[in-house]
Amino acid sequence: MALNARRIENGGLVLFAVLVTLFLGAIVSSFAAALLWSVLAAILFQPLYRRLRARFPNRANTAALLTLLIITVAVVIPTLIIGTMVIDQASGVFQKVRSGQINFAAYFQQVHDALPTRLQQLADKSGLDSFERTQAQISNAIGSRVSLIASRALSIGADAFAAMIAFGVGLYVTFFLLRDGERLGPAVCRAIPLERGVTERLVDRFVSVMRATIKGSVIVGLVQGALGAITFWLVGLPAAMLWGLLMAIASLLPAIGPAIIWVPVAIYLLATSAVWQGVVVIVSGALVIGSADNILRPILVGRDTGIPDWVVLVTTLGGIETLGLSGIVVGPVVAALFITAWQIMTEQRERGVATRDDDKHGTVDMAADNR
Repeated sequence: MALNARRIENGGLVLFAVLVTLFLGAIVSSFAAALLWSVLAAILFQPLYRRLRARFPNRANTAALLTLLIITVAVVIPTLIIGTMVIDQASGVFQKVRSGQINFAAYFQQVHDALPTRLQQLADKSGLDSFERTQAQISNAIGSRVSLIASRALSIGADAFAAMIAFGVGLYVTFFLLRDGERLGPAVCRAIPLERGVTERLVDRFVSVMRATIKGSVIVGLVQGALGAITFWLVGLPAAMLWGLLMAIASLLPAIGPAIIWVPVAIYLLATSAVWQGVVVIVSGALVIGSADNILRPILVGRDTGIPDWVVLVTTLGGIETLGLSGIVVGPVVAALFITAWQIMTEQRERGVATRDDDKHGTVDMAADNR
């Protein structure tokens, strides 16, 4: 009777903990992205905090504040500046499209006329000669996006205010995660209702994949985007920062990467008799931009995450679709935890089968000895 009462009490405690956790998650859901990036920043910059802590042994607050200041100056402020420049350039491009200064039909026609006759005939049979219709479709798509933004103009102020609050919350939480991370991490691991070895393996997997994703995808993508922007600026293309951002995003695609941006641009330059500009784009894309991934990723990541490229692609795009910018990290991390969890369960099941087989063989041997 006492045992049943104990089980009921334990079950009630578990149910209460689950309900309270879900309720807390609903309360802080509006700050989920800020809290996620706070955790990622605290993990990523923990080595820097430890160095500063070693220099200021008895001043944990000072070390955390200095780390937060470095994050703000080295990451946050440049991101805001670049984001503002990209928005200005995107707005300028849109105005030129609306006014007719940028005419996609004319550009497509120039590329079409520069192709060999056989390729022109093949393009015409494929329906790629309908440049006016393509121009209309692009203009309509852009126009619908602008209409959507205009319809939400009244909420821009509220969104900006909410973003500022989320940014402040993120910095505030990052400070405490940096300062108390060495104590909070083990406490969270002990609270997880899993075996100690399983918990450590999952946590190690989470940290390694998170660092690899940020260093191997985000940083490499930013470097490739910066190199692409510099290349397009050198050859005189407008909105170089916008092109660089597109290449940074395209770098998330395995195998193809930024080539999906610079190859069509190089073809257009060559087709419009801008030969040296096209050659510069090709050389820079193939030798500089393309090789940046092969050079930087092994240095920054250090070791393979063990996730296939196609899984990284699908989970990254799916994460962006579901969670926005945070999905770049969340998608691969969830995939890694999924793979690791099933690997652990498979190993435990195989270990259990092997143990039962050994027990069965031992029982048979004992029976044979008794005979």
